[in-house]
Amino acid sequence: MERNKINLWWGPPRKFSIQFEERKISWLELFYDLVYVIAISRITQYLSIHPSLSGLLDYTYLFIMIFWGWLNGSLHHDIHGSRGLRTNLMTLWQMLIVAALVVTLNSPPETVIFNATIALMAMQLFITYLWWSVGIYDKAHRRLNRPYTFCFLVSLALLFLTLFVGPNNVRILFYLSLLLNYLPPFLADKARRKETTEFKLSSSMTERLGLFSIILFGEVVLGVINGVGINTVPGIGTWINFGLSILIVFALWWIFFSMIADRKCKSGFRTGNLMAITFIPAFMALGVLGASFAQLFNGYENAHWIKTAFGVAIGVFLFAIARETAFLEYPTPYQEKKRSIVLTLVCAGVFFVLLAISPIHLSLPLYLLTVLGALLAVIAVISKSWLMLELTKTD
Repeated sequence: MERNKINLWWGPPRKFSIQFEERKISWLELFYDLVYVIAISRITQYLSIHPSLSGLLDYTYLFIMIFWGWLNGSLHHDIHGSRGLRTNLMTLWQMLIVAALVVTLNSPPETVIFNATIALMAMQLFITYLWWSVGIYDKAHRRLNRPYTFCFLVSLALLFLTLFVGPNNVRILFYLSLLLNYLPPFLADKARRKETTEFKLSSSMTERLGLFSIILFGEVVLGVINGVGINTVPGIGTWINFGLSILIVFALWWIFFSMIADRKCKSGFRTGNLMAITFIPAFMALGVLGASFAQLFNGYENAHWIKTAFGVAIGVFLFAIARETAFLEYPTPYQEKKRSIVLTLVCAGVFFVLLAISPIHLSLPLYLLTVLGALLAVIAVISKSWLMLELTKTD
């Protein structure tokens, strides 16, 4: 009896076989998401300050690594979370590590890599412990978490090695460790197929991905505001650009949630992980857009990279949404319409990439108006397709 009381108070991880179809997102999870978005906001600022290939490579690594931490912490909470003290403490400790990572990004240039690596190693070790510790409480789960423990420990060793190698090899080790971090779900998939319980990414997890994207859209709006704020006294031209920029952000939001919102993920362990990973290019594109907007209002005429980064980011965002639909469940009548919409998204993405790299020079208001017009055309196709289906239902 005493042992049961301790277990109830401490709250061991929920077994993998116990899944909830519907689960309300806790306030702690929302707080946890906010800390990670602060970290992404900080590295987005870094990209806007270092608009170069090396800056983009650093941003890409940090973004994917931070998202890896968020995803694994979120999935662990979603699959194994309980009402006990352990789940709360594990979440808070991870938030503390991420907050420490944000602090290290403010270090002087000569120490920022070393300090950030130490923080990343702490996060790596903690995530490794999260998955390994499940096997202590749930012996049937041990064979499933072995790929996680092995790959994450090797990745931790590679991060440690970066402290002692030359600058030319540091990025290679960083990206190898990143690859190892995303490999375990696919290695564990074969072992998981022997389980009688079918895995499906929960509706609460897909909702959290949507909420995460909303906060990132807020970061893009902040980029627009920061860009306008550079002008101490905005003129009429600046206000026109501001209005067009906000409308572009709203149009991207509309497209995203018209295709993603209220859709459940298809069944399958591999499918659920692929769906979550496919959000990475969409989220990264939003970060690049936020950094681009911060420079767009004053550097458009002099820096071609801003136009290129801005257009390619929108293209990548649309490509990611088109790919995301492959992992979502749509009612049968929607399938045919979905195929035509996906084709529209891909064509629009190609248009934006070509516009970004083309030598044609448009004034900033005309360029923003062109971008907005193309996005509104995509919205028109989506709205017409979905509306026709709804009208068919009512007839």
